[in-house]
Amino acid sequence: MRTRRGISYPRRGVAVNACNTAAEKRTSSTTYNRGKPDFTAGEYMVCRKRNRLVSTGKKGETDLFESLPDDLVISILCKLSSSASCPSDFINVLITCRRLNGLGLHSLVLSKASPKSFAIKANNWSDSAHRFLKLCADAGNAEACYTLGMIRFYCLQNRGSGASLMAKAAISSHAPALYSLAVIQFNGSGGSKSDKDLRAGVALCARAAFLGHIDALRELGHCLQDGYGVRQNVTEGRRFLVQANARELAAVLSNPDSGLPTRAWLTWNPHAHPNHRHPSENGPSGCPLLSDFGCNVPAPEAHPASRFMTEWFAIRGGSAGSGLRLCSHTGCGRPETRKHEFRRCSVCGAVNYCSRACQALDWKLRHKEECAPVERWVDEDGEGGDDAGGVGGGDGDDVMVES
Repeated sequence: MRTRRGISYPRRGVAVNACNTAAEKRTSSTTYNRGKPDFTAGEYMVCRKRNRLVSTGKKGETDLFESLPDDLVISILCKLSSSASCPSDFINVLITCRRLNGLGLHSLVLSKASPKSFAIKANNWSDSAHRFLKLCADAGNAEACYTLGMIRFYCLQNRGSGASLMAKAAISSHAPALYSLAVIQFNGSGGSKSDKDLRAGVALCARAAFLGHIDALRELGHCLQDGYGVRQNVTEGRRFLVQANARELAAVLSNPDSGLPTRAWLTWNPHAHPNHRHPSENGPSGCPLLSDFGCNVPAPEAHPASRFMTEWFAIRGGSAGSGLRLCSHTGCGRPETRKHEFRRCSVCGAVNYCSRACQALDWKLRHKEECAPVERWVDEDGEGGDDAGGVGGGDGDDVMVES
């Protein structure tokens, strides 16, 4: 047993011998140390106190934790991993003892782990973090498959392995994985421009939208409205956009921590900002639900995979490579896998997006305050020439119209 200072108490036999030795020293030293301070009496009292504090536990007494069955411990660890709010909540249990470490890495426990339990920061990325994510993915954790797939595909540039992990999550009806695969198909990510498969992208978007993914539903509405990868149906596309806006608003209003006033979205004015050049069909008092960009509500919390990619490329100077751009939406983090892969804003040409969903979110967050026509933007910079009219006219750039 240890004291607060870290000093170990001696065993009973050792303590008794020490006390006897101290007593003998006291009697033998009286003839030689007359007139000098004597500390042997104090040492004797300390030894007696230590003797009383020695543990008197019975031999053969077992630890109650060791008597718990493995099934019960695994069930408790499953609850812990599924409710962990950060990686340390789960990792601290694994390093407690050998038994918890072994049972904590059980496939059933790892399959229940929440996204926040392996929300690793980019500056803490290591081989051990990679192995832990791989263990969770091998255990069948769809969130781990999606997170590791995004990291491998975009950050580690292991396209095949990353896509296969996202496909594994998509097979388990993981909506973000389905939508990410749709973005890859729309952009032809990891390949050339000819590798775009618009029909596959629409099919993946439809599946993710069916599972309740708001960004996928908005993307599907734009595809139907523009005839992009599917037969054009403006009415059905507008209906999907209204549904996406309504779901987005309902998700915010149902969250008690959103801080959004109940009627704040009703006071939205489509002509409040001078740069807004997209009049509503219903006039100035139109409902924001009918807008392509939805209501003026706070942005949803970014997925841990998106935050990781944002931090990863921020550490590397905010670029994915020579001439490669990042999605301008701060909560996305996706980089281009080839030059001119993403589509630029057709009005200002200063921003580029990997998808319509990122465009809509970034418009509400900041871009509607910054977007200006190309001519005005060029004049303010003091530049001119024929290059001003070339926005969206590059070989790989598709025009992204904000409408």
